[in-house]
Amino acid sequence: MARSVWKGPFVDSYLLAKADKSRASGRNEIIKIWSRRSTILPQFVGLTFGVYNGNKFLPVSVTEAMIGHKFGEFAPTRTFKAHSVAEKKAEK
Repeated sequence: MARSVWKGPFVDSYLLAKADKSRASGRNEIIKIWSRRSTILPQFVGLTFGVYNGNKFLPVSVTEAMIGHKFGEFAPTRTFKAHSVAEKKAEK
């Protein structure tokens, strides 16, 4: 279910502070975050976030097309190991 419009998008407050600090420093560093549930805002465009997927931090460079989506959408938590060739030959 979507969040109500009058509440606005959810963003952890520490993300806004980290983004402002990164922009002020002028360096292009990866900002480590654990908040996969936070919505990407226009203030984040051009920054690189390291989104934690439960194992490591995956770099996510924010673009304009990502605005309104959640950080967790761009850092998958599961890795797909392809089916082996031997299984495909056995099926034929």
